[in-house]
Amino acid sequence: MRPLSLIRSLKVINFRSEKVASCNARRSSHLSTAVPSSTPPFEKILIANRGEIACRVIKTCRRLGIRTVAIFSSIDGPESLHARLADEAYLIGTGPEASSSYLLAQHVINICKESGAQAIHPGYGFLSENANFVRQVDNNDIVFIGPPSSAITAMGSKSKSKEIMTKANVPCTPGFIDVDPASQEPDFLLQQAISQVGFPCLIKATMGGGGKGMRLVKNPSDFLDALHSCKRESFNAFGNETVILEKFIVNPRHVEVQVCCDTHGNAVYLHERDCSVQRRHQKVLEEAPAPELPDEVRRELGEVAVRAAKAVGYVNAGTVEFLMDENKDFYFCEMNTRLQVEHPVTEFITGVDLVEWQLRVAAGEELPIKDQSMIPCDGHAMECRVYAENPARNFLPAAGTLRHLKIPQSSGALGGGVRVDTGVVQGDKISVFYDPMISKLIVHAPTRDEAIHKLLLSLKSYQIVGTPTNLKFVEKVVDHPAFRKGGVNTGFLEEFADDVKVPDEAPLPSPIGLCLASLAVLLSMEGRIGAIEKNLHSPWSNLSGTWRIGVPFTRTLSFIPYLGSMATTATDEEVVEQSVVCTSNKDGSFNLS
Repeated sequence: MRPLSLIRSLKVINFRSEKVASCNARRSSHLSTAVPSSTPPFEKILIANRGEIACRVIKTCRRLGIRTVAIFSSIDGPESLHARLADEAYLIGTGPEASSSYLLAQHVINICKESGAQAIHPGYGFLSENANFVRQVDNNDIVFIGPPSSAITAMGSKSKSKEIMTKANVPCTPGFIDVDPASQEPDFLLQQAISQVGFPCLIKATMGGGGKGMRLVKNPSDFLDALHSCKRESFNAFGNETVILEKFIVNPRHVEVQVCCDTHGNAVYLHERDCSVQRRHQKVLEEAPAPELPDEVRRELGEVAVRAAKAVGYVNAGTVEFLMDENKDFYFCEMNTRLQVEHPVTEFITGVDLVEWQLRVAAGEELPIKDQSMIPCDGHAMECRVYAENPARNFLPAAGTLRHLKIPQSSGALGGGVRVDTGVVQGDKISVFYDPMISKLIVHAPTRDEAIHKLLLSLKSYQIVGTPTNLKFVEKVVDHPAFRKGGVNTGFLEEFADDVKVPDEAPLPSPIGLCLASLAVLLSMEGRIGAIEKNLHSPWSNLSGTWRIGVPFTRTLSFIPYLGSMATTATDEEVVEQSVVCTSNKDGSFNLS
């Protein structure tokens, strides 16, 4: 197969200040014996993803001297950041939708073979937890930078994973996990919910994830309607409508543990993360370590997570998720068999590059740190996801061009410990075809209070023009007294919805702001920006502006707010027009009112 488009290697790179070192000659075997840590684990890898996670993987590969191959859809194009940062980039598929681009498994493999890449890093989402794709990769003698397909299959089914976890002595929530077709009859499931599980209960799709295929039912009379809705959503999203039932833990915390295992029998946990601030089962804020936990609970969480990973023969980086009740008892929820979106908070407190660990483990090396007691835990880290969405309109996803973008810098008033993972730059477009995440904002400080302060300063200094964002919403969440105290549960946003609500109306520009905007427009209209004039006192000078003999020259400028993706739905009341009367003077000045 010939690549549809091959982009030249970059000469200017944002992520590094020196050239990528030349890779060693291609090894005949990638999974033979462990190699010295100073040796690049691969010569070239393909990144089967886009956006910020593709850029994140490229960053580590460059530091290690590994060449990278990117893929891009027709809507992303060769000028997208991840395509420009890679050493090579190929068009994949024919359409903008994920189903006709990034989800084309065989096309990914074909490009990998054509480019000479030895391994594939899946990132997260798309094909990252597709066991069939992993088997295809293995069958083509390509290294998959992630767990074996057997582990993905075992943890991909909520019923099968619960069965394995129970046998491994991993605590699980009480429930009903029989997936036999006869046990999936609605009336039979209702009886199990009443007799075995109790209410409130959760209906969960066995192949679900990311909050899809999940319903909370508070009483028996609502069960059947919720069941039908859950099955329908699950079938549309995953092609499978099988469900399990779980006892709903009231006011739980969502705590997860980062684990990493190699092919030599070593396994460690890299401490826990608290992801309890959620909206519709989607994480809004993540922090590490989890606040308000006794040391013995932290240790037990880590040990149980490692036991869970070993029970399915797990290899590489993964995350074991738990629900924790008010008594600090915790129950297995699921395992994410990939790198998590929130992995940077773990990297901040441990000093570990998790992508490097993934690469080295995939190449057959031992874990860089095999002794659990040697895994650092330094300070406190927090992450928020910056989205193009409108919190005032039920978090409606937005699209548009990033006309102005200024990210917080790890210097000045913020000091160090500020990181922004992104896949866009100023001028890029946020597309309707993919997740509308603009970036991940991560901070690190010696204490949790200092991390909160740094995150608030970073949020206030973040500048985005061109699309609505959730910045103000996140700022309100972080500054809320309950969050500052620590230990909030997954009902936080529901309980304090009024406190963190973002007003629907955007503030109108101040009079001074309108005058400054008018001045900029007038100078541009008259061609006076950057103009050079030697005869400054002549009335015919370009710098004298527009004026009339005998009478003042007056014009009116009208301004309407930029509505971005709301432009087609905004009402007349929302489109507030403001006017400025501008009078030109002979000396080139203006009177504005």
